[in-house]
Amino acid sequence: SYYTHRIIEDPEWSLATVPHLTELCLQHIADNFEKNPILDCLLPEHQKKVLARLSTGLPLAVTANLVSDEDYWKRCCTERWQVCDITAYGDSWKRMFFERHLENILKCFIPNTTDPNQVLELIPLCKDYVRKLEVDQFLPPVQVDQKEERDDPSDFGFSEVSMHHYDLGALITALPHLEELHLTYGVKDCGMNFEWKLFNFTHQDCCNLAAAVKMCHNMKVFKLTQSKVDDEKTKLLVCNLLDHPCLVELNLSHNLIGDKGAQAIGKLINRSRLETLNLCNNQIHHLGAQALARALAENSALTSLNLRLNCVEDKGGQAIGHALLTNTTLKSIHLGSNNLLEPTATLFSQVLVQNTTLISINFSCNHLGLDGGKQLLKGLADNKALTEFDLRMTEVGQETEYLIHQIVWANQEAARLRPMQCPTTKPL
Repeated sequence: SYYTHRIIEDPEWSLATVPHLTELCLQHIADNFEKNPILDCLLPEHQKKVLARLSTGLPLAVTANLVSDEDYWKRCCTERWQVCDITAYGDSWKRMFFERHLENILKCFIPNTTDPNQVLELIPLCKDYVRKLEVDQFLPPVQVDQKEERDDPSDFGFSEVSMHHYDLGALITALPHLEELHLTYGVKDCGMNFEWKLFNFTHQDCCNLAAAVKMCHNMKVFKLTQSKVDDEKTKLLVCNLLDHPCLVELNLSHNLIGDKGAQAIGKLINRSRLETLNLCNNQIHHLGAQALARALAENSALTSLNLRLNCVEDKGGQAIGHALLTNTTLKSIHLGSNNLLEPTATLFSQVLVQNTTLISINFSCNHLGLDGGKQLLKGLADNKALTEFDLRMTEVGQETEYLIHQIVWANQEAARLRPMQCPTTKPL
């Protein structure tokens, strides 16, 4: 018999189309990483290839403490969020991921509905990376249907559902590196479902939070804004912040703090290391301002005080002015929109003569008047320290405002040139 032998070859075939065994193994490791997370025993170049192929959907229980590669966490962040600015997270993608992931869980947590283990199980995974938490929403419990409540014949009215929010205590005290805590108790984007009770920071919420921040020994910045914090809640918070070892910035702006709350904060100023205090948009009148002034007269740490949008009036403004005649620490004060008149401006003209520490004063939206403006201009004549002076809508007159602006501008230029004029010491 006659046989014909033919060899058929693919002209496009080459050895390069056959993956190396090493590549097949690395791909297998990446595909099965959840069941068998092999990484440390690989060579550095092989680790890099495996990490580049890892899915961003792997459970955090697998990746949190094993994967430290920033490129992997960058992929996790950019695939989840459109805006990613790591400068606010110490230039760390991993820190950004865990802080924002934890914040999202807290914002969506519904008391008595959401499983608390969602937070508790995350703590050992994220505790080494979370340094700041910004939670601008706390959801209340789901309200019981009123029809169900009417079925109870013993209920003559509608029993109110507990509106307490998630207790941060167990979480905050378990984060050893937490330095900043920014909170707002309310609901975002509630739309047509708006009800005032959605924005209720309860007494129990305050008790829980106060106990938590007291135990957060490394906390440097505490912000609790737009949460209807009144005098009683302020006193409770202050009581737990007295003698705090690290707190340097406190922001309680846009709340309901009155004179009694301000008096409590006055005690805190002298029993803490506070450097920045923001009480903007509260209900502080002259008694509260006088208490803050007494603290300023004795304090040697506070550098910035914001009292914008209160109602301290001249009694409060003059008290603060008297304190600044002797205070040598405060650098910035904001007294905008406080119903201040000429007497406060007159006293601050003396402050401008004697105080060489203040570099920023804001009197905007007050009624200082023409004579008040002239007094301030006179006091500022020999002042070389002030580089910011806001007199918008104070009725001091255009000419006076212009002349004051010229002096402040000259001080700014002198401050800018000062470092250039300092002789640099050459190493021996």
